[in-house]
Amino acid sequence: MSTIKEGDLIDFGDTPPAVNDLLQQGVSLSRHDRAAADATFRAALALDPSALAAYFCLTKIHAYGGRLDEALTIAEAGLAEAARQAGLPGDWVGWTAEDVARAAAVPARFALTMLKASAFIRLRLSEGRETARRLDKLAELGVSEGIGGGVVADLLKAVA
Repeated sequence: MSTIKEGDLIDFGDTPPAVNDLLQQGVSLSRHDRAAADATFRAALALDPSALAAYFCLTKIHAYGGRLDEALTIAEAGLAEAARQAGLPGDWVGWTAEDVARAAAVPARFALTMLKASAFIRLRLSEGRETARRLDKLAELGVSEGIGGGVVADLLKAVA
């Protein structure tokens, strides 16, 4: 395995050191060995199932690799875990702006980011209606532009 230089490290936030080490290794591996990166990210998640960054890394590696069903499964699991940590209702359909404002900030932002990620993945799966539902919720919550939802909305318009 290649050595990770200090300048190459990614800030995964408040992550336990052992999990952070695995995530850093996974990112390095993702450049040349996606299977090993996947295994490393999954090891991080097994070590700490509450580590939101592990869901993010797994979602990205699968989405970039075209394994969209797996990416969606992981994104939705990450969304559920982030909602739990944030104190948000389990079903995003019922979220209100007030819920999000009262929620723990970091996991709430992650939940919103994963909702956007699931919209993007569903767009790539040609599920326009499901994409629109998620984008509409982000717009209703007033957070769409702050997390890049507008980009996904523009893509949806382009393919509609």
